[in-house]
Amino acid sequence: MKKMFSSIVPALFLSMLCGFSVPGHAAQEIVFGQIASQSNPASAANAKGLAVGIQVYFDKVNANGGIAGNRLKLVTLDDGLQGPKMLELTQQLIADKSVVGLLGFLNSAGLAEIAKQDLPAKNGIALIAPLQGDQNVVGADNVFPLRSGYADELSTLLKEAKNWGKDSIAIVSMNIAFGPALAQVATQLSGTLGIKIAANPVLLATPDKLDASVKAAVTAITESKPKAILVLAAGKPASDFIKAVRDASGGAVQIYGLSVLLHEALVKEIGADKARGIVLSQAVPYPFVPTKPVITQFRADMKKFAPGEAISFSSLEGYLGSKIAVEAVRRTTGSPTRANVLAAISNLGEYDLGGIYVNYSPAQRKGWGGVDLSIINSSGTLQK
Repeated sequence: MKKMFSSIVPALFLSMLCGFSVPGHAAQEIVFGQIASQSNPASAANAKGLAVGIQVYFDKVNANGGIAGNRLKLVTLDDGLQGPKMLELTQQLIADKSVVGLLGFLNSAGLAEIAKQDLPAKNGIALIAPLQGDQNVVGADNVFPLRSGYADELSTLLKEAKNWGKDSIAIVSMNIAFGPALAQVATQLSGTLGIKIAANPVLLATPDKLDASVKAAVTAITESKPKAILVLAAGKPASDFIKAVRDASGGAVQIYGLSVLLHEALVKEIGADKARGIVLSQAVPYPFVPTKPVITQFRADMKKFAPGEAISFSSLEGYLGSKIAVEAVRRTTGSPTRANVLAAISNLGEYDLGGIYVNYSPAQRKGWGGVDLSIINSSGTLQK
């Protein structure tokens, strides 16, 4: 009996050192792949925020023993915000069998092509919480949205305009990405709300045509005298237009923009004085005030695991997407694989992230669905 006891003790001690792992189950890395460009100035802030938010929650889970002893790992690739490159890198991640899911993708053109080619469905892998509101993308098979759709943002902005007596607006859209489709949606919603479209100029995003199209758009605004302008553009087309219209006669008109119109980049390009008063929709909750349990948790985890990193809409978005991915892994049986992660998230049901809900089932895949409004103040920062 003494001899048997002495042989059991080392075995038990070894089991403790191995994190109480289940016999026959070797600990592994649970790898999620992200594609988001931190090298392209147009996407750098959002891309970094997403990666930071994802990593913060992964670090928190790993610090508490991981999931059944398995550690979470994020692999982030940079596509330079080029659609074909995102497609190439997505296929690279899919070819790597250690990658159990795709998470936090950023690139409208690339995501549109991924959805068009049906890559997540054809390869049996989940694409979780892309920074995207295009229904053609978030409605594609095996895509699990977090943020509200662009149509939700448009509806909220237009209702806000109508409530403030802005019954005549100009819809200014860019000719690429989400621009054309959203211009149609905005026109339809405006008609439903009884808002007159005073002008609908289009910004041509190609470098050799942008300046002329901005001038034409400003002329159309000056002549039609709308009570508000709805900007369906981002990046340089949006900033060039807003700067030009603010300098024009009657340029103090109220401007509304989507969440893709990043306030920090806009203020940097045109100055706080010209950006002041612009109302932006936000497709994820306001991260700067702990109004919900998950916001309180997020802010505390950012302070602990990423001290010095900025709290932002995108870092919260990455954090929330990470929570969804982790919950899917927790609900798998056996070693996590892309097949059982996909099965788990497809049957997640209504999941409470902490006062913010998503709902995924074989019949529907619904993200948060809420929209917050924020305004750029005189110092160039956002406030509710």
